Amino acid sequence: MKKSLIVLSFLVFMTLGDAFAQRRNSSEYSTAIGVRFYPGAITFKQNFLHGNKIEAIAYFWNGKGTRITGLYEHYYDIEGLNGLQWYVGTGIHFTMYNEGEFDGNSYFGVDGVLGLDYKIKNAPLNISLDWQPSFDFAGNTGFNGGLGGLGVRYVLR
Repeated sequence: MKKSLIVLSFLVFMTLGDAFAQRRNSSEYSTAIGVRFYPGAITFKQNFLHGNKIEAIAYFWNGKGTRITGLYEHYYDIEGLNGLQWYVGTGIHFTMYNEGEFDGNSYFGVDGVLGLDYKIKNAPLNISLDWQPSFDFAGNTGFNGGLGGLGVRYVLR
């Protein structure tokens, strides 16, 4: 029961962004692909429904495992700072380990994300910095607040 309450509170918090900021009417970019640091990952962002974005992330841990994450992110302008936005969102993940302490185990769970996103003016480059807490439901169950990082993406359009 306590775990369910924590997860429900976490999901409610992640969706409250609409109550605290004015929604963006347009996006500075619509598609971008790149890398994330900590841990190493490939990331892809795409506009989806009213200027919000979906993000797919494939994490890799030195050959010991892979984590696939899908996020739905709400974007908001920061007044007076063109190109800089903050975002909040939710998603899901699936993790597979093939070596080490969790050898052969798979996990799935829910994710939240809170971050800043900057599209460099007159350059096809996007940079983001975020925190991505998660909660695993299967396998090693529990809260993980240690993911997040720096993303650098090439803007395709």
